Amino acid sequence: MGRAKPTLPRNWTFADVRKHLGIPLYRIRSFPAPGTATERDLLAVLDHEDRLCELIDGVLVEKTMGLKESMIASEINRRMGNFVMERGSGILTVTDGFWRLLPGQVRAPDVAFISFDRLPNRKAPVEPIPDLVPDLAVEVICAGNTWKELKRKLKDYFVAGVRLVWFIDPDNRRGQIYTAPDEMRLVTEDEAMDGGDVLPGFQLPLRELFALLPDEPPTRRRPKRPRGTTNGR
Repeated sequence: MGRAKPTLPRNWTFADVRKHLGIPLYRIRSFPAPGTATERDLLAVLDHEDRLCELIDGVLVEKTMGLKESMIASEINRRMGNFVMERGSGILTVTDGFWRLLPGQVRAPDVAFISFDRLPNRKAPVEPIPDLVPDLAVEVICAGNTWKELKRKLKDYFVAGVRLVWFIDPDNRRGQIYTAPDEMRLVTEDEAMDGGDVLPGFQLPLRELFALLPDEPPTRRRPKRPRGTTNGR
């Protein structure tokens, strides 16, 4: 079986791909050639190399997550999971859970929630990449992320039908709650992330979430907020 028709111009260089995706070159896989990667390639990298990628416009892009980000995602999953289990409202996935948001667009949120009401027969899917969209997607921002990349994720999530997106920024000890790509509420360390209409009643105090981090990070990054967003506070 031949490889699919490239989804990017054949004459593009890696610099063009980097500019298009807004992602550092060290995270862009050179094989398969950018623009020709498929879901099968995505799963093969995970199976044979134990490296997690996302599929974006026919390009395999590696996700980066250090111990700090993994710990934060794990704690979110634990607290949210307890809340969801008590109410029997749905299921959660973690970083290696794939979601086919759109044709050729496969994302792996650090934490994701989907209501049982949106699952066939209220059962978890068996496919490695289900044709489903979560209600809530959580991304823990790390040093390898760029705002252009995150802005693209927001667009993909909401176009696909995700209802709520959280960005957690441990370096700057804050969070962002999006109900649309251009509707954002900034949450400080003294406040709590909330589940809105997706998980009514769920609260996650950021001070508790960041309690295991050093009191003062050596360097606090100040990423520029994506253009076109508004603070809904």
